[in-house]
Amino acid sequence: MLFAQKETVISGKIIDSKSQNPLASVVVSIQNTNSLQLSSPDGKFQFKSDVQGKHFILFHNQGYKDKLIPIQIFKEQLIDLGTIPLEEDTETLEQAAVISIVDTDLDEDNGGSESTSGMLLASKDAFQQAAAFNWGQARFRIRGLDSQYAKLMINGLVMNKIYDGRPQWSDFGGINDVLRNQEIAIGTSPSDYAFGGVLGTQHISTQASTYRKGTRISLSGTNTNYQGRAMITYASEMNEKGWALVFSVGKRYAKEGYFDGAMYDANSLFASVEKKLTNRNSINFTVLYTPNSRGKNSPNTDEITALTSTKYNSYWGFQNGKQRNSRIKTVEEPVIMLNDYLKINANTQLNLGVLYQFGKIGNSNLDYQNANSPTPSYYRKMPSYFSSLYAQDKGEFSGAFTPDLANAELNKTQFLAQSQINWAALYQANQSPIVNDYGKILGYEPAQSKYILYEDRTDDQNLAFNALLNTELTENIRLNVGGSFNKVHSHNYQNVLDLLGGLYFEDLDLFYKGDQAQSDLNQPNRRVKVGDAYGYNFNTRAARLEGFTQFQFRYQKVDFYLAQEYAATSYQRQGLYKNGIYPINSFGKSPIIRFENFGFKSGLTWKLSGKQLLLFNGSHASKAPNLRAVFPNSRINNTIVDGIESETNSSLDINYVYRSPKLKMRLTGYYSQIKKATENSFFYAEGIFQNDTGNNSTNAFVSQTLTHLDKVNWGAELSWEYQINPTLKTTLAAGFGDYRYASNPNVTITNDAKASAENSLPVFDFGTATLKNYRQAGTPQQAYSFGLEYRNPKYWWISTNINYLANRYIDISPIARTSVFFTNPANGLPFPEATKERGRELLRQEELDPVLLLNLVGGKSWRIFKKNLNLFCSINNLLNTSFKTGGFEQARNANFRQRNQDVSSGTPNFGNSYFCGYGRTFFVSLSINL
Repeated sequence: MLFAQKETVISGKIIDSKSQNPLASVVVSIQNTNSLQLSSPDGKFQFKSDVQGKHFILFHNQGYKDKLIPIQIFKEQLIDLGTIPLEEDTETLEQAAVISIVDTDLDEDNGGSESTSGMLLASKDAFQQAAAFNWGQARFRIRGLDSQYAKLMINGLVMNKIYDGRPQWSDFGGINDVLRNQEIAIGTSPSDYAFGGVLGTQHISTQASTYRKGTRISLSGTNTNYQGRAMITYASEMNEKGWALVFSVGKRYAKEGYFDGAMYDANSLFASVEKKLTNRNSINFTVLYTPNSRGKNSPNTDEITALTSTKYNSYWGFQNGKQRNSRIKTVEEPVIMLNDYLKINANTQLNLGVLYQFGKIGNSNLDYQNANSPTPSYYRKMPSYFSSLYAQDKGEFSGAFTPDLANAELNKTQFLAQSQINWAALYQANQSPIVNDYGKILGYEPAQSKYILYEDRTDDQNLAFNALLNTELTENIRLNVGGSFNKVHSHNYQNVLDLLGGLYFEDLDLFYKGDQAQSDLNQPNRRVKVGDAYGYNFNTRAARLEGFTQFQFRYQKVDFYLAQEYAATSYQRQGLYKNGIYPINSFGKSPIIRFENFGFKSGLTWKLSGKQLLLFNGSHASKAPNLRAVFPNSRINNTIVDGIESETNSSLDINYVYRSPKLKMRLTGYYSQIKKATENSFFYAEGIFQNDTGNNSTNAFVSQTLTHLDKVNWGAELSWEYQINPTLKTTLAAGFGDYRYASNPNVTITNDAKASAENSLPVFDFGTATLKNYRQAGTPQQAYSFGLEYRNPKYWWISTNINYLANRYIDISPIARTSVFFTNPANGLPFPEATKERGRELLRQEELDPVLLLNLVGGKSWRIFKKNLNLFCSINNLLNTSFKTGGFEQARNANFRQRNQDVSSGTPNFGNSYFCGYGRTFFVSLSINL
């Protein structure tokens, strides 16, 4: 003690100004001296110095504004600087605005191959930055998992949809500035707010008093999903009367986005109001409303892309000289929250919350009766229809094959002449001629519509409650306890949007005859008009109760935690139509199906030194199947997947972390296993059923269900950041993974065409699909990024990074991996020409070419009239590289002979379909902080 008194000791604790959480590895130094120290994981620092006099203490941390504190240092003095809050560097965080949520994030219809766009965007880790901002262009998914395995929360309330387990990203678009108060737990590491998922937990706080006071106005231009964006955000801080207010409004718009005919129109409104009732209690009211609509773009085969371009989109056409997209996704789901923040004592906080969300999601499309397909790229309109499969008409699955090159060339000419939807022709088809007594056509009048525009509509009502208690039991032990209840009522139906000049549309499925053609036997032969439901009409109800406890132990050399979770989930379907195909089990309520689930996880942090950490995390949990997986054909019956059960998730990761003033590094190895998953899909298949009725019954629109599907994902991550000098920094990020199917799941097919009074549940067991060791699709399994960043003391900066992404695979067709693939449906015997060698060749999973992407980012700040003016610019894919982001096998060719003939033609009519990535894109934003 006597020795310590002879030196000056400077100490304090550094926290994040918004979250109030401690900040580790902050560089603390006395300017113009060699005195330097890093803050510990609890944010504290303490160092000795022999300097005296007036000095400045500098606090520096990546992603935060530097802070200078003047102090007077006397010999043998103990100086406690107390708590030092650091503010986030909004200039750096402006890069979050660059994230372009790709179509797979906004539209789950293509198998959920979503990127990392919405997840982890606030992390300062070089790997997470690369995953979100650089690799997201190629739909990179961290650890090969999509967002149903991560939990997104706002104010303690879960925002993942019960239907498919994923957040609806459109509900949070255009309000970037007010969603930056985030805390992120990677993987199964502990979170104060929830047990979390295998991929992680992301918590966003909208408590009004935590926002920095001021007004921010930004204008942006880009050439991705939208073209222009404007945002205004205001925060008041807490005033003397105990009120705090935050609001934000925004607009994003594009007459046509990057892909042809893909319009975009989105508005955003956010408001948060907090009232301080006492020094220990406040309530906060939050509203989010982000109505938006966007035109989708089509996946295309190589044949279509070769005839057109990588920007080709078959979903639109001109109507009266204006672009009109037939497939528009519309989302209007306001969110209302009320939270009560109660500080029971100095060590215990309680957060109570209630959420109500309602609104609609609509996906439009064209429907038609007694008419040809309006899709310009319909397979019968392509040249390959005559050069590959046309000869099969000479004898079903006989093996005869004679290309018709003359008609193939004719189809090519006609497609190029009319490669978009002909809206005028659709209106014309819905008119009938007015003929005089002499047979002369005098004009046209509306008639029964052959073509209409409809939407698959979902109207949800979601009510949720939560309670979260955080308490410091002792100086070293922290307890988190949480519980929540979520109840969802969902109305699902087809809704008529536009009769396209006609009078009405018949609510019949003309693929069937008699009563089977009726959508609702209780209202047969209906004529529907705009605003009417038709086709299918049902409700689903879901309820989920969750609770978790978590103990966190923190000591000088070791931290560890233990957490457990319980969840109870129930689902029920209520049919509002008595479907003609399923008269027995379509109308009324299904049985209630219930699941009980448990989860356990633990972890350890070993503090090797002040600079080095070793972390272990492990978890094992069961997870209820999503509502989508429980009812395989929910649109028209109450059938529940036979023997459905909860899936189990296991995860393990080990991390080595090194942090010094110049070098920040993380090396992670991980392993995750998903067992007993259930997935379903819908498609039209040819040649999968034996023709035992004497008519053309080998083809059908079917529902496919996979059960007992296992997946194994393992790999490594490297995050490297080195500060070469005060102005120049280099980063390196690498991700290597191996994501495979680990089982041969069972395949069942529901064929509505084979339904009858005797066979009310026409479900056919196709046995197992040999998927084991096939690669999971939808993400690069190798990703590497190297970057350089220069920051000039005069407040301008520029950075560049080069990215290499490889091991990218397309989705495979499970039904083609069953025994039915080698069976001739005409006679039930194996195809004589089918060999194992050729079969392996036809069923080889396609690997997409590796892609190299170069990005350039920069910015400049000015101080004008004591206000900050910020310019941010980025160019992604600077070299304008053309590449495919993903794709899928078309399941239509469901037997060996069909696929062999199609592939052998050189231009397959049912070749793999692909999604194309953006070429060179830019983003420019100018913002001012008032």
